[in-house]
Formats: sequence, C-alpha cells, structure tokens
Amino acid sequence: MKPIESLKTGVEQIAKGNYEVRIEKKVYNEIGILIDEFNKMAEKLEQGEKLKKEYEENRKTLIANISHDLKTPITSINGYVEAILDGVAHSPDTINSYLKTIHSNIDYINRLIDDLFLFSKLDMQKVDFKFEKVKIKPFMQDLMEEFAFVLGEKNIKFSFTDKIEREIEVNIDGKRIYQTIRNIIGNAVKYGEKETLAISIGLKDEKDHIKIIISDNGPGIAQDKLPYVFDRFYRIDTERTKDLMSTGLGLAIAKEMVEAHGGEISVQSILSEGSTFIVELPIVI
Repeated sequence: MKPIESLKTGVEQIAKGNYEVRIEKKVYNEIGILIDEFNKMAEKLEQGEKLKKEYEENRKTLIANISHDLKTPITSINGYVEAILDGVAHSPDTINSYLKTIHSNIDYINRLIDDLFLFSKLDMQKVDFKFEKVKIKPFMQDLMEEFAFVLGEKNIKFSFTDKIEREIEVNIDGKRIYQTIRNIIGNAVKYGEKETLAISIGLKDEKDHIKIIISDNGPGIAQDKLPYVFDRFYRIDTERTKDLMSTGLGLAIAKEMVEAHGGEISVQSILSEGSTFIVELPIVI
C-alpha cells in the first residue's frame, strides 16, 4: 500500500501546482509501471509550465517594447500638431517641415504595425507559406536585377556573384525569401554610410544546401552584440535609430522566415569593417 500512498500524495501535489514532484520507484510490478507513467506526466507538466512562464515573460517584454516604440512617435506627432494649431509655426516652410516630420512618424508607426502583425503570425505559426520547387539560379537572378535597380537609385554599389555550376532546386516560398533578403539589405542600408556603402550577394552550394551570402562594408557589429541581432526589437545602436528608420523586427522576421523553410541564418561581423549574413536553405534531392 505504501507505493499507492506515495502516488496519492504525488497527485495531491500536482493538483496544488507542484510539478516538480517525483515518486521514488521501489516496486517493479504494475504499480511500478504506474509510478513511471506518473513521473513522466509530472515531467511533461513541469516542462509545459516552464514554457508557459517563458511565453508570458516574452509577451510582457513584447508589450513593453511596443509601448515604448509607439510612445516616441505619437508624442512627437502630438507636439508638432499642437505647435501648428497654437500658431507657433508661422512660415509655410516651418509648417511644411513639421508636416514632413509628422508624416515620417506616421509612416514609422504603419511599418511597425505591419512588422508586428507579420511577426505575431510567424510566432503563432499562422503564416500561410506557399512552398514550391524553384530553380535557385534563375530565381536569384531575377531578384538581384530588382535589388540592383533599387540600390542603384540610391547610389549604393551592388554586386551579385553566382558560384553554382549545376541546376539546383529548393522548396521555398519565393515571396518570403525575397522578404528575408530585403530585410537584411534594408538593415545594411539603415546603418551604412550611403556615400560609401557597398553591398554584395553571393550564391553557392555545399552538397545538401545552398548559401545566400549577403555582405556590406558598413559599421559592423561588436562581438558582444552579435548573439542578439536576431532578437525582436534589438537595435545595435539606439542613437542611430532616432530617425525612426528601424522597427527592430526586420532581422527577427528574417530568422523566423528562414527557419520556417528548414534553413538557418547566421551573421559574422568585424567592427568598422562590415557584416556578412549567411542564409542556408536545403536543396531538394
């Protein structure tokens, strides 16, 4: 009866929310099997509780970050609107300058909301991916022509090197991979000096996967900050984002996109010399 009493006590502890309880197994009959199953159940409940607490902490952090990121542009908009209504701005040039700042803040809020919406769907695995087998060489060539044009309009040097010599297919959602590359390039543009910025993309294959290597000659990232660049709302240099260009979600979204494709994303960087982002995607065999 002692093992049964131990089980009864264990069940009572579980009912009270103590998922760390475990019962020592001293018998090897049917009751022993029941004890094993109880311990397995308790362990799963404990893991579930830890995940729940972690999710709750992440949710609180996310809400705090959203509140902080929305407060700044809203306060700015409110201040400039009040200045215009109170007649503080007299000249048309001053009013026009105020309106441009208001427009910039509104644009930032819209981008933040769009990124939040997409990230939340990714986080809950509710994004509808449309996977299809794609030949990677022509797919990348088309993308690179578009990026070459867009970056050329900004007078940013751009180059693309295709080192794949065989025909390779990958199972991807083209729209999402485009979005991933755009976010990485956008990050380089945000932090780089436009007068001297150069971005290069390389395509190569290594047996069972292809690599999309995106490099820039921007300010680089300090070694102590590299582990956090894919974290949501993380900004390398908070002082440089006062122009409201970065939502702090671009690289986090890129990471989620790549992992949804069964791939990996990593970054290498040297401060003051530039950064290299590597996107790896599995090859269809």
